Amino acid sequence: MTVIKQEDLIQSVADALQYISYYHPKDFIDAVHAAYEREESKAAKDAMAQILINSRMCAMGKRPICQDTGIVTVFLTIGMDVKFESDMSVEDMCNEGVRRAYTHPDNVLRASVLADPDGKRANTKDNTPAIIHMKLVPGNTVDVHVAAKGGGSEAKSKFAMLNPSDSIVDWVLEQVPKMGAGWCPPGMLGIGIGGTAEKAMMLAKEALLEPVNIQELQARGAQNRAEELRLELYEKVNKLGIGAQGLGGLTTVLDIKVADFPTHAANKPVAIIPNCAATRHTHFVLDGSGPAQLKAPKLEDWPEISWEVGDSVRRVNLNTVTPEDVKDWKTGETVLLSGKMLTGRDAAHKRMVEMIARGEELPVDLKGRFIYYVGPVDPVREEVVGPAGPTTATRMDKFTRTVLEKTGLLGMIGKSERGDIAIEAIKDNEAVYLMAVGGAAYLVSQAIKGAEVVGFADLGMEAIYEFDVEDMPVTVAVDTKGESVHKTGPQEWFARINATEVN
Repeated sequence: MTVIKQEDLIQSVADALQYISYYHPKDFIDAVHAAYEREESKAAKDAMAQILINSRMCAMGKRPICQDTGIVTVFLTIGMDVKFESDMSVEDMCNEGVRRAYTHPDNVLRASVLADPDGKRANTKDNTPAIIHMKLVPGNTVDVHVAAKGGGSEAKSKFAMLNPSDSIVDWVLEQVPKMGAGWCPPGMLGIGIGGTAEKAMMLAKEALLEPVNIQELQARGAQNRAEELRLELYEKVNKLGIGAQGLGGLTTVLDIKVADFPTHAANKPVAIIPNCAATRHTHFVLDGSGPAQLKAPKLEDWPEISWEVGDSVRRVNLNTVTPEDVKDWKTGETVLLSGKMLTGRDAAHKRMVEMIARGEELPVDLKGRFIYYVGPVDPVREEVVGPAGPTTATRMDKFTRTVLEKTGLLGMIGKSERGDIAIEAIKDNEAVYLMAVGGAAYLVSQAIKGAEVVGFADLGMEAIYEFDVEDMPVTVAVDTKGESVHKTGPQEWFARINATEVN
């Protein structure tokens, strides 16, 4: 009989969550670096450079890779010869570990979990509860996988109950373009096949815990149907030309994971869950000897990457920029922003639109301003603001026309593509949308020299801030004419890749 003390499980979960907040898995870093080295799209290569530089900075500074520090999932495989020395349930111990990790004073992690999800949506303040899965098996250890999944990538999950004769490859290739760039590629796709609806989703999520090893599989060849699917989908998804951050390029996925399970004769359940460029998971085993000891990676594990903006970069002073100035900006162009910008995401936009409808004055004047879709991590020590990467812009699409037309807002900054309704509103109002790299939150935060809450303070991380920025790197994603780089980029690279295949 192995005795696991209550404190050992709690502290191990807490340590694991702190660890994955600032350390990427080495296999992921190696895969992104390899993709960076072979990438031919300048925009995609620049995006991957920022991801790699950000990752190294986070490892050095022990600060979050992404401002969305995720919802926690814990998988426990518990040996039947284990006894817990505890007055708490296993779930309560895991949640106490989450609570301890997310409120750690040296590296506060953003609490994103909301209770009453279709009602008050009140923040639980400590990111609990986690999603916890347990299996009881023969043995005398507790095997634990801990993961933190960002909302942007989780929102792109897909499920279907296919007919037995339907092609899974065709369905996946139909779904991936619909996922857009909100899941922050390059990353991994976990695909679950079989079982029941909930089992397929579980298989897809668990598959993402496996290491990036598609090159090893390519070298030895497939030995079963799941491996055949991995190879076929890896090749065909990358031929879609979506590329890093959806900008168009050679690498959209670093690996494809496929897990299957027996299913009913009438069914073929299939699920896709993507892992983003802030891939966060680790594994440990408790054997009764104390809390887990997680070995810190070596700094040499990260490649030395320099990100050069080049001579053609456009530097913009946000304090003086005019509607006439932005008409010259072209999609795909790199812009460095300096000056004062506002922030605001889902809750702030909803409240602003409601106030506009009631004829009430907003707490800030948006005319001629730029707004950044972000919910930053709280600062620690000498920081002005914690990691402050962009959130998915499409969630603000339904508010865009009202805000542009009623306030005179000039520009927006976020992550991933805009939908057609937002693009039309941008075109009609001769505004612009700029894209910051998802997965480079700490790097972005270094450009922020001042931060002050100027509206809706009660919304916490969703309050309206005024940031004072210096050389914050962004890409023109939608120009005043309504051209979107997230449409033209993948179209161009799809054509290039497939023309190469034909030749």
